[in-house]
Amino acid sequence: MTEDHATADHGAHHGDKLLRMAGQIATFFRSQPGQSAPESVAAHLNDFWTPRMRQDLAALVAAGACADPVLVAAAHRLRLPGPAPDGPGAGPAPDA
Repeated sequence: MTEDHATADHGAHHGDKLLRMAGQIATFFRSQPGQSAPESVAAHLNDFWTPRMRQDLAALVAAGACADPVLVAAAHRLRLPGPAPDGPGAGPAPDA
């Protein structure tokens, strides 16, 4: 097996694992009465998943790898890593 093939297999496995874990979280929050499942899932992922895990899940959802409507809605509520506030693409300071 070539290194590229091994890396691709690891990436696919990582994506499958993220989707499986996120699906289990969504299943739990669907069962909670009086709570918005997408908001609860997003809050849980924002609190307990690393920025990279959230970014990878959002990319999987954007690529259409997930059809679960709760996860799709939750993905739009995730805090994703971005450029540093004073990095490239930063706008003017709020009081500028």
